[in-house]
Amino acid sequence: MIKSALWGCRHQAARLGVAALGVLAGSAAAPAQQFSADIVVQRGAATTPAGRLRVLDGKVRIETPEFADGFFLVDTAKPSAYFVRPASRIYMDARQSSQFTQLLVPLDPDQPCRQWQAMAYLAGLAEQGDWRCERTGEEEIDGRPANVFRAAFGSAQISGWVDRARRFPLRIKTQDGTLITLEQIKDEQQATSLFSVPPNFRKFSPETLIEQIKQSDVWVAGENDKPRP
Repeated sequence: MIKSALWGCRHQAARLGVAALGVLAGSAAAPAQQFSADIVVQRGAATTPAGRLRVLDGKVRIETPEFADGFFLVDTAKPSAYFVRPASRIYMDARQSSQFTQLLVPLDPDQPCRQWQAMAYLAGLAEQGDWRCERTGEEEIDGRPANVFRAAFGSAQISGWVDRARRFPLRIKTQDGTLITLEQIKDEQQATSLFSVPPNFRKFSPETLIEQIKQSDVWVAGENDKPRP
C-alpha cells in the first residue's frame, strides 16, 4: 500500500509538472506585442507620409506631422487616449483630434468592432451607435495573413485588414475611399518609457480652464463691458 501511495504521489507530481510546463510553454508561445511602423495615407492618386506608431502590449504611441509638438498615447486596457506635449509638461484627452487614435489600436482579430466601438465612445462619438463587423474574407499583406472586415456604425462604414498575429489593423479604408496603411513594419523591442505620461506632467482640462476664467475678474469685467439692450 505504501508503494502504491508513493507511486500515486509521484504520478500526481509528474502531472503537475507537465501542467506547469504547459503554462510556461503557452506564455512563451505568446510573446509581447512589440513593433513599429510608418503610417501612410492615400487619397486618390496622392500618397502622403502621415506619421509613425509604436506598439507595446495594448499601448500605442502615435507621432504625426500635424501635431509635431507632441504625441498621442493610447491604452486600450483602460481605455484612454491622450495627447502629450513634452515642452509644456502637460497632457490632455485626445477625443476627436485624430482619427488614428480611434482606428489604429490593438484589436481582436475575430471581433475587432468591440475595440473600435470602445475607442469611438471614448472620443465622444456614442451617437454613432453600436459597431457591427462582418468578416468578408482573408488576404495576405506583405506576406502576412489578415482577416478582412466590413465595419458599420450609424450611417457610415469602414473596411479593415487585421493582422491575426500582431492583432492590429494593417490597412483601413474609410467611407470616402481614403486608405490608411502601415508600412515598414518592424517587430522590435520597445522601451516602456515611451508609452507612459511622466509623473510630473499635469493634465490640462479645457473645461476646468473655462470655469477658472468664469470665476476671475477678467470674466466679470468682460461681462460688464458688454453692451446692454
